[in-house]
Amino acid sequence: MGSVTKADIDRLVDGTTVAREFVDTVARCGDSTALRWMQLDGTLGSVSFAEFGDRAARAAAGLRSLGVQPGDRVVLMMRNIPEFHWLDMAVLLCGATPVSIYNSSSADQVEYLVNHCGAVVAIVENQDFLAKFAEVRDRLTALRTIVTVVDPPELPDGVVGHAVLTDADPVDLAEAASIGRPEDLATIIYTSGTTGSPKGVMISNYNVCWVLESGLMSYGWTREEIKGKRVVSYLPMAHIAERIVSQYSLVLAGLEVTTCPDTSALLPHLIAVRPNIAFGVPRVWEKLYAGVTAALAGDPEKAEKFNEAIAVGGPIREKMTWGEATDEEIATYEFLDAVAFSTVRELVGMDQCEMAITGAAPIPADLLRWFRTIGIPLAEVYGMSENTGAMSFERFKVKPGTVGLAMPGSELAVFPDGEVCCRGGHVFQGYLNDPDKTAEAIDDDGWLHSGDIGELDDDGYLRIVDRKKELIITAGGKNISPANLEAELKSIPLVAQAAVIGDNRPFVSALLVLDGEVAPGWAARHGIQYSSLEELAAHPDVQAAVADGVEQAMAGFNNAERVKKWTLLSEEWLPDTDLLTPTFKLKRRGINAHFEKEIEALYS
Repeated sequence: MGSVTKADIDRLVDGTTVAREFVDTVARCGDSTALRWMQLDGTLGSVSFAEFGDRAARAAAGLRSLGVQPGDRVVLMMRNIPEFHWLDMAVLLCGATPVSIYNSSSADQVEYLVNHCGAVVAIVENQDFLAKFAEVRDRLTALRTIVTVVDPPELPDGVVGHAVLTDADPVDLAEAASIGRPEDLATIIYTSGTTGSPKGVMISNYNVCWVLESGLMSYGWTREEIKGKRVVSYLPMAHIAERIVSQYSLVLAGLEVTTCPDTSALLPHLIAVRPNIAFGVPRVWEKLYAGVTAALAGDPEKAEKFNEAIAVGGPIREKMTWGEATDEEIATYEFLDAVAFSTVRELVGMDQCEMAITGAAPIPADLLRWFRTIGIPLAEVYGMSENTGAMSFERFKVKPGTVGLAMPGSELAVFPDGEVCCRGGHVFQGYLNDPDKTAEAIDDDGWLHSGDIGELDDDGYLRIVDRKKELIITAGGKNISPANLEAELKSIPLVAQAAVIGDNRPFVSALLVLDGEVAPGWAARHGIQYSSLEELAAHPDVQAAVADGVEQAMAGFNNAERVKKWTLLSEEWLPDTDLLTPTFKLKRRGINAHFEKEIEALYS
């Protein structure tokens, strides 16, 4: 795709908006299924694109009756449920901007976010979210009305029930879609705020439409080819990756999206949906891998044969990627696939997966190879909210350990100081109400500065060397990337999660979390009796196995970088908490505070 320029994509998206594209999608897809969701009886409910359009049009009429006008902001706080999609679209059909905020936001954070974007209306899913707004209601200066999707038994003053979103006569879709302009904001994505107050990333209609066209080129699919492909949507809609992979691909290209309101329910959804496209942060892929290895561990003979198949199939799969495998090797791989790999894909609901993507944090190259070996075509994307989610990706010619090639139509460069920068129609408009931070992010020549350190190989593939924003500086002045160390530590079979410590410390240490899915099988095979995971984590044999794993994981690092001491914890860190973001990134300040005693013990 190197011959595609920004101007080529600009011509494709000239004058269009998300709402106008949606009207075209409704006309093109009509009776096709748009959205599905798991019902209480385990079956999947659904709405067609025509019904989706009608619900969005009725909700838009309701929002207009509440005084929502072009240029206004509307906050949405709800889980990953089907209503989000038509309510977000309804806001755009008013010419206003929808702003989704994380469900984990405290009342104080709600106050900051709602006031910062100047929202005039808030739509909340239920009483739990309503309570957060109620706590700071008198301090939400611009907010006029709160609307509930699931009404509480009694509606407080200033709160309107869901009927306003469902019972109005629908607006005319095409007429409503003509209100917005390409330069208007399609959404505002708030950063996680781990380094100060959250920043409001302004994403325009142009940015979204541009990224979709660039993405389709990268995927190798036309709109007609991607139409109807299935995806499970489970991350928060306050995250740009989920917006692009599911929501905007649904409304602009006709994907079929199944919503999953709770990440813990992902596996049953995958099995029910059999997605053609799967996006997951590394922790999701790590858990799938752990689940498979734990299942195999119950039958050592079968596990040994499977691992032998991996050892033989991996190099062949790599050759197949580059078109270098012989007919005999391909036949061998197809045999291994039939007797071993296909069963595993079916077990995790991935037997119809055509494109699998990992992103939002580094993934160990060996784990990516493992999935590719078993026929799940996993590839890594690199991006950030500020470039509308995607800076580099390569679906077909995958080089594990790299994050692919520049997105079609964009420019990717490593500046003399090693910083990764990009330029193109995916670069955001700037930070809301913060021209100084915007000037730091986008230079005078239009280059977006990522804050990460990288290298480009001779073929143009990008490798992220360091996460500049997360560098640890030891007491001895050594700059160390914790993400690279953590990726290696998580490759230890008994370790599920890892956080590297070392800022202003004499040496590098780590908090490790025992893998609760793998450890029981491991204990059974080694004849270890235990009454709790905490007891198992402290067992001398487990400690010895982890110590061996740490030693092997650290072999490729120099002495100053290596983890010298560690402690093994037994309770898994959960997303959307003080320890992890909703996309499983470490909240380092939260981890340092929560485990202060354990960390001090490592240095005492």
